[in-house]
Amino acid sequence: MHNRRYLAIFLLALCAHAQDFQAGAARRDITPREPVPMWGYGDRHDALSVGILDPLYADALVIQAAGKKIAIVGLDLGRAPAEASLQRIRQRIKDQAGIENSIIAGSHTHHGPVLELTDQEGKGRGRFDAALRYYGQMEDGIVAAIVEANARLAPARMAVGSVQLDGFSRNRHTKIEPKPSDPELAVMRFDDAAGKPVAILVNFAAHPTMLPASTLKFSADYVGALKAEVTKETAAAAIFMQGAAGDQSANGGDRNYQAFGQALAREAVKLAQSLTPQEVAHPSLDCREERLRFAARTDFANPMVKAAYQKAFFPELVPNYIDEYVDGIRPRLTVALLNGDIALVGVSGEFFSNHAIRLKRRARVKQLFFFGYANGYHQYFPTIEAVAEGGYGADNAVSPAAVGAGEVVMDTALIRVYQMLGRIKN
Repeated sequence: MHNRRYLAIFLLALCAHAQDFQAGAARRDITPREPVPMWGYGDRHDALSVGILDPLYADALVIQAAGKKIAIVGLDLGRAPAEASLQRIRQRIKDQAGIENSIIAGSHTHHGPVLELTDQEGKGRGRFDAALRYYGQMEDGIVAAIVEANARLAPARMAVGSVQLDGFSRNRHTKIEPKPSDPELAVMRFDDAAGKPVAILVNFAAHPTMLPASTLKFSADYVGALKAEVTKETAAAAIFMQGAAGDQSANGGDRNYQAFGQALAREAVKLAQSLTPQEVAHPSLDCREERLRFAARTDFANPMVKAAYQKAFFPELVPNYIDEYVDGIRPRLTVALLNGDIALVGVSGEFFSNHAIRLKRRARVKQLFFFGYANGYHQYFPTIEAVAEGGYGADNAVSPAAVGAGEVVMDTALIRVYQMLGRIKN
């Protein structure tokens, strides 16, 4: 009798434990329905889109651990939503799903819509009203994906792993050998209680710029093909999160963007299938977010500087960036620790690969996932060595934050990880 009672208590404890760790995933189409200016290549200026090569999606993963939730969202967009959109999205998912933590990131495709315009004279209103209408559509799609993913929360098992994947990326910036490059392909795999794959998150660093600037059609670039192939092979939802791709290009060789994405997907599937998801022994989630402030090394108040940017891009776009930088360059850093040994670091910019390489080495956790282009966008963050070398991505034209800003952000992320691990007292 006693043995039966103990067994019943044990089984109830196991059931409650399973409920402590859950996952759910969903997606929504967020492709613009009207012609709008396209993001990513300055020499397009304000040319409008003329169609669709492949659709743009918001792919949402919601994780619940010990009663706390985080939404991880991969977008087929050049960047995360602009600040006003981000705050509206976050308020809505808090109200509708009780989600207070989120990492919402763009894949960095250069064939998505411009996201920075605002409903003000000279900043978008009148000339680009279709783009302004799109922002509501985009916000609705992202919120709907997250809310549905939350509704699909169910007990889950989890595994993480990574491989060093040579030949799929290259350093496009430096001429100094050896060239820094982060070839790590990392995945999170979530299965349901019966062992069926629910979601696979893929984290890799390479610019999705395999299509030419002259193509004025929307496309997720190689990322769309990657996600489609992962889902085809596993029946799981696929979420792609871009890494520290500031100086990393896709090394396509003679492959087009679809073939490259499919090849990268096969490596991700191979890795995911080599993992054995387990019940999480001690579910936990800690998440902290902050905005740092750095002086600008570009004088945006100078009318000649403003005019140069407006000529390089287009007149309505630049004032919106200037508004964003009026109090300095303020990147957002989001750090989460999942189940005590998996770190998630999201940053609102294009970080050079050595930042992520060094952070992963120094963090000393089971797996660190680095998500670039997350929760905002504050342009390039090169390493100090890259600034000293010069070149695109390291110059102040596209890297306005003070020299060394990237290192400060990474040091802050490292401190937060160690604080969450209890190795540094708050």
